[in-house]
Amino acid sequence: MGSAYRTLAVAVLVLSPIAGRAQTAPADGRWVGSWVSAPQLTEPQNMPPAPGLAGQTLRQIIQPSLDGTRLRVTLSNAYGDGDLVVDSVRIARAKGGAVIEAASDRALTFDGAASVTVPRGAQMVSDPLAFDVSAFVNLAVSVHFASVTAALTGHPGSRTTSFIQAGNVTGAADLPGAVTVDHWYVLSGLDVWTDARASAIVVLGDSITDGRGSTTNKNDRWPNLLAQRLRANPATANVAVLNQGLGGNRLLRDGLGPNALARFDRDVLAVPGVRWVVVLEGVNDIGTAVAARTRGEPAATARDVIAAYRQIVTRAHSHGLRVYGATILPFDGFAAYSSPQSEADRQAVNQWIRTGGELDGVIDFDAIARDPAQPARLLAAVDGGDHLHPSAAGYRIMADAIDLGLFVPLPR
Repeated sequence: MGSAYRTLAVAVLVLSPIAGRAQTAPADGRWVGSWVSAPQLTEPQNMPPAPGLAGQTLRQIIQPSLDGTRLRVTLSNAYGDGDLVVDSVRIARAKGGAVIEAASDRALTFDGAASVTVPRGAQMVSDPLAFDVSAFVNLAVSVHFASVTAALTGHPGSRTTSFIQAGNVTGAADLPGAVTVDHWYVLSGLDVWTDARASAIVVLGDSITDGRGSTTNKNDRWPNLLAQRLRANPATANVAVLNQGLGGNRLLRDGLGPNALARFDRDVLAVPGVRWVVVLEGVNDIGTAVAARTRGEPAATARDVIAAYRQIVTRAHSHGLRVYGATILPFDGFAAYSSPQSEADRQAVNQWIRTGGELDGVIDFDAIARDPAQPARLLAAVDGGDHLHPSAAGYRIMADAIDLGLFVPLPR
């Protein structure tokens, strides 16, 4: 049994770069993830618009969830089919659109150099940079690409606008001629040097965590809203929330991105400062099983989903992390997933999450998201319209229902 088993009571319940690897951070702090973007292979329909990224500047907007006095960023070529060559990376505070606060603009380096080659399948972390990062104050990361792989690593579900302009204009105060695209590419993490007592939550999830149905450029996914609540609560003000959601993600089989078990080490264990893992997965395993059974193909059962959760618990506990299970939201009415068997599987998985005793805690989203008159369906106030994904208002309801006491740091 996980320690301190809990069930959620729901309310229906002037700056300069630090160049080179030789720099040593002060002893009175630690590196903690402040923002992440789960990498995946970019599908053809989500590739950058013509003429692509080679020879172009890409400016991407990110929102940190934790303060810090230093930062470093991670560039990922996890799904590239060759080397990715970057010759300039800069970071600044964002002012809106492609506009940056020019006085804050600084160059990032990699082992003291402005350029970096990211090998196929690898990622590169920048040198530490002295920079005052404030939670919820957007940053702009501008990258100029010397060459780009045909297979591109990215995150299509950014719900955030990025800007592409020809030439190396990484330090420009604005990119008035930029082409826009609502995806992130290559950029997969921002870490901050912060208070030694700070820590992070990683949310491992699918499109409901990634924010399908949230508002573009408003950062109103449920993990963002949880981060704001944690920040406003003195006992949890030093807790970051890191959204490792991927649209279409499944626990056991690849979908639009790698399955959760395959990406667990990279997207959870390798992130600095993680203390908790919240898992909201399984709806796509259960839902896609409907069509799989029709085709006579292997189909995930409730038992399979529970076994996958157990794998996550085992791996997380071996690294000292606490695991909270979030119950699967209703999805009756979403035609591709709805069936008596899928609802029975959802109920079985949720029953295990609530009462199995193997998790360290429970966040009962099902209890607050279901329609009391039709418990297999989403409440109208939560439903984004397709009967599977919540609306922005629904994400607020979800975030507001979470017991912040689950994330009060305990002595190590």
